[in-house]
Amino acid sequence: MNEERLLPVASAGLVIGALLGMAGSFVPSAELRGLAWSADGTALIVASALLVAYHLRRGDAQLAAAFLVFLAGETLIVSGSGVELAASAPTFSAGAGLWSASLVLVSTSRVIPLLVRVTGAIAAVLLAITAAGILTGMGFTPLSEPLPFYAYPFLAVTLVGWAWVHRPLRVPGRTVTLG
Repeated sequence: MNEERLLPVASAGLVIGALLGMAGSFVPSAELRGLAWSADGTALIVASALLVAYHLRRGDAQLAAAFLVFLAGETLIVSGSGVELAASAPTFSAGAGLWSASLVLVSTSRVIPLLVRVTGAIAAVLLAITAAGILTGMGFTPLSEPLPFYAYPFLAVTLVGWAWVHRPLRVPGRTVTLG
């Protein structure tokens, strides 16, 4: 897949993932939540895989590794999307820890705009606290308040920021990227 097709698909996957992830956090039905989170996870996994390939081709190992770690974390998260919230807590904890590590890796790259790096860093801290809280028996679930519930808006804004950075910019005769 060339960059003309890869970047729009990756950007769309990030936006779809952000929107469906947030929507799944608010639906009252466990079945609809599971469906939204499964679709969100699939979109984010595809987007992450495409961004790994893109950044490897560009020679940016740090961002390629960051999106690979995000993909691994998202795989764990999506594996629990159809399970009762309390039962999914251990895999959610592992996934949140990997999300946090990935967000730190992306947030330390100067390729990413400062605002997106800041929202990613905030999400990383909140998700790391969530992962540690689950592992130490604080009883968090994927929808516990204040954490991880209030980490999700920062994660969603970061995902949309990643999509914006990776969107192709059309210039007559060629496609360039801002990222």
